[in-house]
Amino acid sequence: MIAYHDEEWGRPVHDDRVLFEFLTLEGAQAGLSWSTILRKREGYRKAFVGFDPARVARFDEARIERLMQDAGIVRNRLKIESTVANARAVLRLPDFDAYLWSFVGGKTIRERRRALQDIPATTPESDAMSKDLKRLGFRFVGSTICYAMMQACGLVDDHVRGCFRAASVR
Repeated sequence: MIAYHDEEWGRPVHDDRVLFEFLTLEGAQAGLSWSTILRKREGYRKAFVGFDPARVARFDEARIERLMQDAGIVRNRLKIESTVANARAVLRLPDFDAYLWSFVGGKTIRERRRALQDIPATTPESDAMSKDLKRLGFRFVGSTICYAMMQACGLVDDHVRGCFRAASVR
């Protein structure tokens, strides 16, 4: 968790595969701890072929059944099926990166909170993203999931005051 925070969380991401990965992982985390998902991250990368949306979009029912037996991921049918549906939805967008970043005006929103408990679970931007993703056929993309993805991928930088990353993330 510390290495993830110190080396990755909150750094701006503009790679469609990584954005799709985080949208998937944040959706998988619903109802579970983030540490559980981080421990399974390599399993997810293998199961979902490096988060290549074009390849994941071709997964059929037989592939989904095999994934239901894969202990390297969370074996929840709705979450697995949502990943396939979301890959298909990503492919319908001309530029997934630009689409996601449009919800923050193309640049990182920087908020400095005093303490962790001051960080919101949702924002108007995550509400708008969630609503529009659902309109486009995405699943497991509630506002809280969207906000967590926005934080992880640097669309929002809300490292708390005093965190060494608050000054270093640009």
